[in-house]
Amino acid sequence: MDRTISLSGDSNIGVFTRVLDGMAVVPPNAPVEFREELAELLDVEIILTTIQGSEIVGSLLTGNRKGFVVSGMAYEQEIALLEEFLPVFLLEHTMNAAGNVIMANDSFAAVHPDMPQSMAREMGEFLGVPVTPLTLGGVRTVGMAGVATNKGVLVHPRSTRAEIQVLEQAAGVPVGTGSINRGVGLVGTGLLVNEQGYAAGLETTGFELGRIEDVFGFLE
Repeated sequence: MDRTISLSGDSNIGVFTRVLDGMAVVPPNAPVEFREELAELLDVEIILTTIQGSEIVGSLLTGNRKGFVVSGMAYEQEIALLEEFLPVFLLEHTMNAAGNVIMANDSFAAVHPDMPQSMAREMGEFLGVPVTPLTLGGVRTVGMAGVATNKGVLVHPRSTRAEIQVLEQAAGVPVGTGSINRGVGLVGTGLLVNEQGYAAGLETTGFELGRIEDVFGFLE
């Protein structure tokens, strides 16, 4: 099965879409073909919405099985729609691009090191996880520099050993480095993954796909 896809020709599928366990939050203008491919590859229910009127859903939303963490500028109707599926926590701060500044699974959250401690603490309590300020390869937007599931974490190839050690201790699952879309280190921009499967940006190479499968435990 081909696991490389694009959204209307754009390989940055992680910027526009967020996958949480059995759900994929997708912008309403996503073609039907993209939605169908995603549903098949990851075995997910498709939720169609913008966030604060924007199509870059993957940059503005994240979460885990406990709930969604969303930009505090999200519209009331967007929040109401999401609340039909899970509780919603709003980032009421200038650092509100939740998908960019937070990487989380059901056991940990890594956050932009400049996130206010009070916000990080409240968000962690909402998701039911400990929170660790972190950079990956010196990149502070950890939500795009890494991708996490409950089985593994893939991070920027320039991540240092010290950064990886901190993450391994926090996450409690295997952590590996890799890239997507022919060498792009911001793996979160072009990778959607859950425990059932994954989809990578259209330009992702066979070697990069093999690394994804290794880190997230899809190799037989």
